[in-house]
Amino acid sequence: MARVKYTNSDVDLMARMMRAEAEGEGRLGMLMVGNVIVNRLKANCLDFEGLRSIPHVIYQVQGGNYSFEAVQKGNVFYNRARSVEKRLAKQTLNYWREHPSKYALWYFNPYGACPAAWYGQPFAGQYKQHCYYEPQANTCEGAYLW
Repeated sequence: MARVKYTNSDVDLMARMMRAEAEGEGRLGMLMVGNVIVNRLKANCLDFEGLRSIPHVIYQVQGGNYSFEAVQKGNVFYNRARSVEKRLAKQTLNYWREHPSKYALWYFNPYGACPAAWYGQPFAGQYKQHCYYEPQANTCEGAYLW
């Protein structure tokens, strides 16, 4: 059973996002970005309340900007999805979860060390250049559901 319902179009969109956001961090880095996308869809809390599909997550606008920088800047996100990223996207949609992105709803690539908190959310861990953040305890039960 998949973690979330999805279509082939969702796989393609997610694969493009994973590549655009984390290609330089290899397959594991792309899987972690994909996991954050799935977590946001499952969470239904905090900044991600009411999101019902992969496109809702990827094209979400917060504070006048897209939540994912790759959508805004255009870079690799607007290239065709490749088969390797599609396989990775299916892994995260179906079952893949690993620390530090296992329960993370946010990530970013800072210019320096990862801060202990980001917008009030606790640091979960780092993989290469990305810092991952989970919701504060008892604020988002949906992020912790399989």
